[in-house]
Amino acid sequence: MSREGTANIVWHPTTVTKQDRQKRAGHKSCVLWFTGLSGAGKSTLANAVEHELHQRGLASYVLDGDNIRHGLNRGLGFGTEDRRENIRRIGEVAKLFVDAGLITLTAFISPYREDRELARNLVEAGEFIEVYVKCSLEECERRDVKGLYEKARSGEIGQFTGISAPYEEPVQAELVIESDKQTIEEAVQTVLTYLEKHKIL
Repeated sequence: MSREGTANIVWHPTTVTKQDRQKRAGHKSCVLWFTGLSGAGKSTLANAVEHELHQRGLASYVLDGDNIRHGLNRGLGFGTEDRRENIRRIGEVAKLFVDAGLITLTAFISPYREDRELARNLVEAGEFIEVYVKCSLEECERRDVKGLYEKARSGEIGQFTGISAPYEEPVQAELVIESDKQTIEEAVQTVLTYLEKHKIL
């Protein structure tokens, strides 16, 4: 879009505020940003946490990396710039969902610290909870039901995180879940305890 076109776009404040929506939902909204290697268990954990939130009658939604690439981010590749655009778009969608009063769970490799920090800065302080789903590369490869690591090691897939592309571990994640050491039940409880402790629930 041209600079002139951008200048003519004005943000319209809503009559119903984020606080109004949170009050109606009975809880605060936030982004639970699950990051980690392919096969670490991000989607599994995000969906298990959402199941528990749903059982409690809370408003939540999971944005999953593979699912988003079927629609919103279809057409983006896996090079550095496309990965960054992928995460930028997800950050903006997550921001809208937080404004809508939802506990938003995103399950994306999101390999670069800078991109995760940009997503963090889109929402207010305390609304972005980085959850590092930590798992050894060896265990991720062992779990590899899609056969992606094998394809990456054979050169069939290029720019694969952990093999031919970097993964920058979080430095100060709000939560670190060691998925090769904790059960899924323990991991879910860890996340829920954090949300309760910080009065989001």
